[in-house]
Amino acid sequence: MAQGNRMQRIAGLVQTTLAEILLKETEDSRFHAVTITSVGLARDMSSAKVFVSVWDETKATETVAALNKAAKFLRYALAHSKIEMRIIPELKFVYDDSIVRGSRISSLINAALKDTKPDNE
Repeated sequence: MAQGNRMQRIAGLVQTTLAEILLKETEDSRFHAVTITSVGLARDMSSAKVFVSVWDETKATETVAALNKAAKFLRYALAHSKIEMRIIPELKFVYDDSIVRGSRISSLINAALKDTKPDNE
Protein backbone atom coordinates (compact mmCIF):
# COMPACT_ATOMS: atom_id res chain seq x y z
CA MET A 1 0.00 0.00 0.00
CA ALA A 2 2.89 2.36 0.73
CA GLN A 3 4.13 1.91 -2.85
CA GLY A 4 0.76 3.18 -4.17
CA ASN A 5 0.93 6.28 -1.97
CA ARG A 6 4.46 6.98 -3.16
CA MET A 7 3.43 6.69 -6.81
CA GLN A 8 0.50 9.06 -6.19
CA ARG A 9 2.79 11.61 -4.52
CA ILE A 10 5.27 11.43 -7.39
CA ALA A 11 2.47 11.72 -9.98
CA GLY A 12 1.12 14.76 -8.14
CA LEU A 13 4.57 16.34 -8.07
CA VAL A 14 5.02 15.70 -11.79
CA GLN A 15 1.57 17.21 -12.40
CA THR A 16 2.20 20.45 -10.51
CA THR A 17 5.73 20.86 -11.86
CA LEU A 18 4.61 20.30 -15.46
CA ALA A 19 1.81 22.84 -14.96
CA GLU A 20 4.37 25.41 -13.78
CA ILE A 21 6.63 24.63 -16.74
CA LEU A 22 3.78 25.00 -19.23
CA LEU A 23 2.82 28.33 -17.74
CA LYS A 24 6.24 29.88 -17.13
CA GLU A 25 8.77 28.26 -19.46
CA THR A 26 6.93 27.83 -22.76
CA GLU A 27 6.25 30.45 -25.37
CA ASP A 28 3.39 28.65 -27.13
CA SER A 29 0.23 30.46 -26.05
CA ARG A 30 -1.83 27.28 -26.53
CA PHE A 31 0.02 25.72 -23.59
CA HIS A 32 -1.14 28.50 -21.27
CA ALA A 33 -4.75 27.40 -21.85
CA VAL A 34 -4.10 23.81 -20.74
CA THR A 35 -5.08 22.22 -17.45
CA ILE A 36 -3.35 19.02 -16.39
CA THR A 37 -6.14 16.93 -14.88
CA SER A 38 -4.03 13.93 -13.83
CA VAL A 39 -0.83 12.02 -14.42
CA GLY A 40 -0.59 8.25 -14.67
CA LEU A 41 2.86 6.81 -14.06
CA ALA A 42 4.06 3.40 -15.21
CA ARG A 43 5.14 1.12 -12.38
CA ASP A 44 8.81 1.53 -13.32
CA MET A 45 8.31 5.30 -13.76
CA SER A 46 9.77 5.16 -17.27
CA SER A 47 6.68 6.72 -18.81
CA ALA A 48 3.83 8.98 -17.81
CA LYS A 49 0.47 9.54 -19.41
CA VAL A 50 -0.47 13.18 -18.84
CA PHE A 51 -4.20 13.88 -19.11
CA VAL A 52 -5.04 17.43 -20.14
CA SER A 53 -8.12 19.52 -20.75
CA VAL A 54 -8.10 22.56 -22.99
CA TRP A 55 -10.09 25.77 -22.48
CA ASP A 56 -10.90 26.07 -26.19
CA GLU A 57 -12.37 22.66 -27.02
CA THR A 58 -12.22 23.36 -30.76
CA LYS A 59 -8.42 23.41 -30.55
CA ALA A 60 -8.04 20.36 -28.31
CA THR A 61 -6.64 18.01 -30.97
CA GLU A 62 -4.20 20.64 -32.22
CA THR A 63 -3.05 21.52 -28.69
CA VAL A 64 -2.52 17.90 -27.63
CA ALA A 65 -0.54 17.26 -30.82
CA ALA A 66 1.64 20.31 -30.04
CA LEU A 67 2.16 19.07 -26.47
CA ASN A 68 3.25 15.66 -27.73
CA LYS A 69 5.61 17.35 -30.19
CA ALA A 70 7.10 19.35 -27.30
CA ALA A 71 7.26 16.31 -24.99
CA LYS A 72 11.06 15.99 -25.19
CA PHE A 73 11.55 19.64 -24.27
CA LEU A 74 9.06 19.30 -21.40
CA ARG A 75 10.80 16.15 -20.16
CA TYR A 76 14.12 18.01 -20.25
CA ALA A 77 12.59 20.93 -18.33
CA LEU A 78 11.11 18.48 -15.83
CA ALA A 79 14.54 16.89 -15.33
CA HIS A 80 16.08 20.30 -14.62
CA SER A 81 13.32 21.44 -12.27
CA LYS A 82 13.02 21.00 -8.52
CA ILE A 83 12.06 17.33 -8.95
CA GLU A 84 14.81 14.98 -7.84
CA MET A 85 14.16 11.68 -9.57
CA ARG A 86 16.62 9.13 -10.93
CA ILE A 87 14.35 8.43 -13.88
CA ILE A 88 12.42 11.19 -15.58
CA PRO A 89 9.46 9.60 -17.36
CA GLU A 90 8.78 9.92 -21.07
CA LEU A 91 5.67 12.06 -21.46
CA LYS A 92 2.61 11.22 -23.53
CA PHE A 93 -0.19 13.78 -23.52
CA VAL A 94 -3.79 12.61 -23.81
CA TYR A 95 -6.94 14.72 -24.10
CA ASP A 96 -9.25 14.35 -21.08
CA ASP A 97 -12.84 15.10 -22.02
CA SER A 98 -14.30 14.24 -18.60
CA ILE A 99 -14.96 17.91 -17.78
CA VAL A 100 -16.88 18.42 -21.03
CA ARG A 101 -18.84 15.19 -20.52
CA GLY A 102 -19.64 16.14 -16.92
CA SER A 103 -20.85 19.56 -17.99
CA ARG A 104 -23.01 18.03 -20.72
CA ILE A 105 -24.55 15.52 -18.27
CA SER A 106 -25.17 18.28 -15.73
CA SER A 107 -26.99 20.41 -18.31
CA LEU A 108 -29.08 17.41 -19.37
CA ILE A 109 -30.06 16.75 -15.75
CA ASN A 110 -30.94 20.42 -15.23
CA ALA A 111 -33.07 20.40 -18.38
CA ALA A 112 -34.85 17.22 -17.28
CA LEU A 113 -35.54 18.69 -13.82
CA LYS A 114 -36.84 21.89 -15.36
CA ASP A 115 -39.24 19.91 -17.56
CA THR A 116 -40.61 17.88 -14.62
CA LYS A 117 -41.38 20.84 -12.31
CA PRO A 118 -45.06 21.75 -12.01
CA ASP A 119 -46.00 25.07 -13.63
CA ASN A 120 -47.56 26.53 -10.45
CA GLU A 121 -44.20 26.75 -8.60
